Amino acid sequence: MKRLFFTILFITLNVVMFGQAKKPTIMVVPSDNWCIKNNYVQQFDNQGAVMTLPDYRAALQNDSDLLLAISKINEMMAERGFPLKNLESCLKTLMNQSAEDAMLTSKSGAEVAESPIDQLKKVAKADIWMQLTYTTNQIGPKKSLTFNLQGLDAYTDKQIAGASGTGSPTTATELAILLEEAVVMHIDSFNAQLQSHFDDIFANGREIVVRIKVWDDADYDLEEEFDGDELGLIIEDWMADNTVNGRFNTTDATENMMLFEQVRIPLEMEDDGRVRQVDARRWVGLLRKYLKDEYEIESKLMMQGLGQAQLVIGGK
Repeated sequence: MKRLFFTILFITLNVVMFGQAKKPTIMVVPSDNWCIKNNYVQQFDNQGAVMTLPDYRAALQNDSDLLLAISKINEMMAERGFPLKNLESCLKTLMNQSAEDAMLTSKSGAEVAESPIDQLKKVAKADIWMQLTYTTNQIGPKKSLTFNLQGLDAYTDKQIAGASGTGSPTTATELAILLEEAVVMHIDSFNAQLQSHFDDIFANGREIVVRIKVWDDADYDLEEEFDGDELGLIIEDWMADNTVNGRFNTTDATENMMLFEQVRIPLEMEDDGRVRQVDARRWVGLLRKYLKDEYEIESKLMMQGLGQAQLVIGGK
């Protein structure tokens, strides 16, 4: 009887722990390759350099097959317990925010260069972007579908999961049936890769890149001493104290710049008694506040995407 009690308790605890496991939020988007092949692209002026980026809004508005494909992937992922962000809804939110920003910004005011994709990532706040590429194949009277799924970390743009394949030829013509036929054998393995990556993030922190620079008119550089320590070493010590398990790499360091890569920051933090979600901007903002409070050092925080932060020392 005692053994039976502990067996039931063990099973119950495992069910509860599994049920409470934190899963990554995911958003399905068409791949760059698919958008370019189907001519759904837009030009973006990045400080004089013209970049070609996918135009998700045009693709969703003009390609009903894409809408159907994304909806089917969303359905299959939801059945497996993975929360999903809806691309179309995120685009509408972004459009509304852009309209509000335009009303608040002077026409003559300078703006920070930020790509439409970076803007969308901030609105979506998904942990992982699931890029979808697909083509239909005609084999006599039968059809099949070839697909490629890439799971990309939204902060680092690193591929952390992948799946590809071709479904069996069938007389069915509906895209949803062809897609499910091709994907169903691979999606559980794909989801396991996603969950494994997110488990690592949850245990060891999210990975970001931090750059430290010095304004050319600043009165000091990173070799200037404050309370007997060089500023660069003060920053490095702060990184060691505030990263998850002290995990980061000092890739480069001179008197005018420092580059920190594979910086692991927590997903959550307590602030004023409340637990808050942490992103690169909030975390590096703590470093900016520390330098100002402890050493009266002014600095300006600038972001590039979700996972790259730059702190420029010597003023705002």
